[in-house]
Order: sequence, then C-alpha cells, then structure tokens
Amino acid sequence: MDRRCKHLSSEERGVIFAEHNRGSNQRWIGQLLRRPASTICRELARGRQDDGSYCPQSARLVYDVRRTRCRRPRKLVEGSELQRFVHTHLVHRRWSPEQIAHRLRLMKPDDPSDRVSHETIYAAIYAQPRGGLKAAMIEALRQAKPRRGLKRTTIAGSDMVPEALRIINRPEEIEARLVPGHWEGDLIKGAFNRSSVGTLLERKTRFVVLCKMNGNGAEAVLDSFTRQMKRLPLALRKSMTYDRGSDPLMVCEQTIAGQGMACTRNWPVA
Repeated sequence: MDRRCKHLSSEERGVIFAEHNRGSNQRWIGQLLRRPASTICRELARGRQDDGSYCPQSARLVYDVRRTRCRRPRKLVEGSELQRFVHTHLVHRRWSPEQIAHRLRLMKPDDPSDRVSHETIYAAIYAQPRGGLKAAMIEALRQAKPRRGLKRTTIAGSDMVPEALRIINRPEEIEARLVPGHWEGDLIKGAFNRSSVGTLLERKTRFVVLCKMNGNGAEAVLDSFTRQMKRLPLALRKSMTYDRGSDPLMVCEQTIAGQGMACTRNWPVA
C-alpha cells in the first residue's frame, strides 16, 4: 500500500520531531518519510507550541479531535427514540426495514434528521456484535441471512450442500480464527476456463499458497493440492474448507483425508 494513503504513525511523528529540532526543512522531512511536504506542513501546524517548537503528543491529540468531528454522527444510537421505534417495529411487529423506512418518511416528511433509510437499518443490524440482540434482529428479517449479500448459486443447483455442512455451522474454532492450521481452498480460472490456479488461504495468518495445476480437471486439482499440503507441518493441517460450486474441488476430500486433515466438504468460503 502506498504510504501516502496512510495516516501518520507515532514513529513518523518521532522522526518529524527529531528532524525539526535539527533544523531540517519540510521538504527534506517529507522525502525522508516518503510523504508530501504538505503533510509535514499540516503536522507541524497541529503540534506547534508557543515557542515555535513541535510537540508530537499535542499534534496527535489535535488530529484525533478533528477526525472525530469529521465523522458522520450515527442516527440509530442505542437508547434513542428512533432506535426504539426501529427495534420495536422490526422485532415485535415483524416489519421489514423497507416498511419501517417508508413509515418514517410519512411520519417525518420535513425532518430528514429524524428518519433513516432501509440501508441504514440493515447496516445497524449486521454491525451488531454477536449476541442475543443481533440474533433476534436477524431472525426478524424476512430472509434471516447471517450475512448481507446475494445468495450464491451454482450450475449444480442449491441442493448441492446439505444443511449440516453449510459454512454458518462450522466450528467456532474455525469461524473465529482462533488457531492456525485451518485452510480455505479455491480456484482462479483463466479466460474461457483454459487455465486454472489453485489457492490455499490460512484463515488466522491470511497466508496464501498458490498451487500450480497441470490442467483444469479433478485430477489436476487433487494433484496440486496434495503436492502443496505435503510441504506443510502436521500441526498446520487441521482442516480445509473449499468453495461451494460445480468445479473440480469436489474431489479434494480425498486430498485432505490423505494428509490427516479434517474435511469440511463443500462449505462455501467466507
């Protein structure tokens, strides 16, 4: 990632403090940190003291205050009248977010600050941490989906995966990324499906392994995944989840079973 797109860190503020005390100009400090000179100028202005010196602690406090001011205030604040209205109609009356948003527009036609859109309601529901409140609000939705987004469909149809093997039912140790050793497999296909590359992603560390494939069929997938898994220590081969679909990954149960791994067959990748 380009460093110019990131915010100044404590280490960079320490460098600015040291170089400013040495008398270095803003352009030189910017070149040293690979930052625009304007960024250094604004940072020095935020931390300027009465005697003209630069204080990194004061600059950070001013920066945090300004960042807080530029954020859009939340409308559905816990305990507010608007939040209680949405929660009551969603959970107890089983209204959809679209119905709630429409009723608020009818009730408050001239006050946009006292109504919310259905997208805001959806975002508030799915932003809730895990718990009884989130479960109750998701259950109140018409589709009761644990995550937002369209349902994945495949050529093979929706009955391809038994309910017991859906990704929402996988163990908490895998879902929460508590320990390393749980992998996700998928395929990257080229134009017209003429070439493929297998991918293995470790859920906790996000380490990615690319698997070279000599073909696009089931045997090629089995061979490439087996070859890569044999290179891993046994402690890092606990389970493997692979993409739900009609591609050759269906044969990978043989691969991971042969490597001493638990099979989470045909779960869609999170």
